[in-house]
Amino acid sequence: MLEKIDLSKRVAKDTYKKGMEEAGEKLGLLQRELKAAGIPVILVFEGMGAAGKGVQINRLIQALDPRGFDVYACNRPTEDEQMRPFLWRYWTKTPAKGRIAIFDRSWYRSVQVDRFDGLTPESSLADAYQDILSFEKQLNDDGTVIIKLFLYIDKKEQDKRFKKLTGARENSWRVTPEDLKRNEEFDRYLQMNEEMLENTDTDYAPWTLIEAVDRDYAALKILTTVADRLEYELNRRNGAEAGAQKRTELPGRQRFKNGVLSGIDLSKKLEKDDYKKQLKKLQKRLEELHSEIYLLRIPVVIGFEGWDAGGKGGAIKRLTSHLDPRGYRVNPTAAPNDIEKVHHYLWRFWNDVPKAGHIAIFDRTWYGRVMVERIEGFCTEAEWRRAYQEINEMESHMANAGAVILKFWLHIDKDEQERRFTERQNNPAKQWKITDEDWRNREKWDEYEEAVNEMLVRTSTTYAPWIVVEGNDKYYARVKVLKTVVEALEQKIKEVNGTAE
Repeated sequence: MLEKIDLSKRVAKDTYKKGMEEAGEKLGLLQRELKAAGIPVILVFEGMGAAGKGVQINRLIQALDPRGFDVYACNRPTEDEQMRPFLWRYWTKTPAKGRIAIFDRSWYRSVQVDRFDGLTPESSLADAYQDILSFEKQLNDDGTVIIKLFLYIDKKEQDKRFKKLTGARENSWRVTPEDLKRNEEFDRYLQMNEEMLENTDTDYAPWTLIEAVDRDYAALKILTTVADRLEYELNRRNGAEAGAQKRTELPGRQRFKNGVLSGIDLSKKLEKDDYKKQLKKLQKRLEELHSEIYLLRIPVVIGFEGWDAGGKGGAIKRLTSHLDPRGYRVNPTAAPNDIEKVHHYLWRFWNDVPKAGHIAIFDRTWYGRVMVERIEGFCTEAEWRRAYQEINEMESHMANAGAVILKFWLHIDKDEQERRFTERQNNPAKQWKITDEDWRNREKWDEYEEAVNEMLVRTSTTYAPWIVVEGNDKYYARVKVLKTVVEALEQKIKEVNGTAE
């Protein structure tokens, strides 16, 4: 495919100058309109070595207000980045609404450079492509415009540019031994890039091929391509907004009316003496396992959801009491702040993904999208319906990176919740735990129960299962949580050590 591109294309100086002025003015205006409309934009620059990505990014940004964009040069991941899922460092750089993020190299590194260097094995390639496609789909569905540019030069031109760069002392550092290796095996690396383009060219995030031998021609094509796409997106969204109609309720919701929660036995109990005995044993074992997962570099993600006053805080306290505080973090999730609101809803959770060997505990999680935000109308129906797949894909990516993922729903009945609410209200030391909002949420118990049942059915997977905890008896609930975590960590350690049955 790429070999057939006509690299002889040139542009006259006067045509280039006039075209750049017109495209630059248009791009500056569009940037202001995008900011006013709150539309985030991602520009991806990929291409062959020495194709001129840095030069072209510099020409592009001359037309933009520097207060409205960020440029990220994505070279080899740092040690900290290597200890997290490979998409983590890109999720944390996704732009806020109305801003532009420009990537000089991107998440495509995993299926081109890293693949060539053997860092992404062929057996992991399908997962890597799936992770990339789901990443871009989630951003697109949330309103981000994704523009991907691939700058192409042939081997003859690359040889010429490498020779020029290595011949000048001040520029020789720009050409690495890895660059020269890819130049020697140009055809093999080119084939990998062609596969990348074919596998990731979508209608919502298409690739644009840039003939990059003539730098002026490439610059003009890039500015024109970007301006035209942004203008199209603004017009499309303005038209869609003008003709939008409220979506009617889908009948499919009713199938989750009588779901998982109705079959939970809340009479399960544990006597105090038995509780203390099991708790001590499990906490000691967790202390040992924490050291093992650190040495084996196994990341762990544990999410807690449940009814208000369901016992999440007590379970988390017992879970962490014997862990090394340097190796875990509890992330309490409140309503999103102003910064978090202007990003994709998963952005703030990606920021807290644990390093390899560490444990991240979430007190409330990303599942607020399909519960609180759904019930209270903080997102559209299309957004929360889309979230099931987005969440599954996020968790799949973490699992592909070797993480243990456990999600607990702490379940109590309505009478037990009322008893605990009343106890808190009457106890001065616990009054801070109860709010007017808790009582208001209680009035919507049936709506929340329906949403939880649907959530449990649609997002419990083999790699990130839901564990419903019978929580009317706090002793029983705490022991079940600890026992589940211990068993999951022991199983993962056996798999890593190759001793699993």
